[in-house]
Amino acid sequence: MSEKVTNHLQECRVEKNITQEKLAKSIGVTRQTIIAIEKGNYTPSVLLALKIAKYFDTTVEKLFTIEK
Repeated sequence: MSEKVTNHLQECRVEKNITQEKLAKSIGVTRQTIIAIEKGNYTPSVLLALKIAKYFDTTVEKLFTIEK
C-alpha cells in the first residue's frame, strides 16, 4: 500500500493573500521550494512543516495529510 503526503498550503496561502515569495522569505527557503511543496513534488522536513504551520498560526495536521 502506497502512502503520499498531500497538502493544503496553496489554499491557505491564497486565502491569506500571501505570495509564494513572501512565504519563502519568511521561513527561509526559496520560492522553488514552496512551488515544489504545493505541487506535491517535495515533502518538507518536520522542521520546515512546523515553520510553515507556525507562519500560518495553524497545525501541521491541518496543512499536511497522509493519503493512502
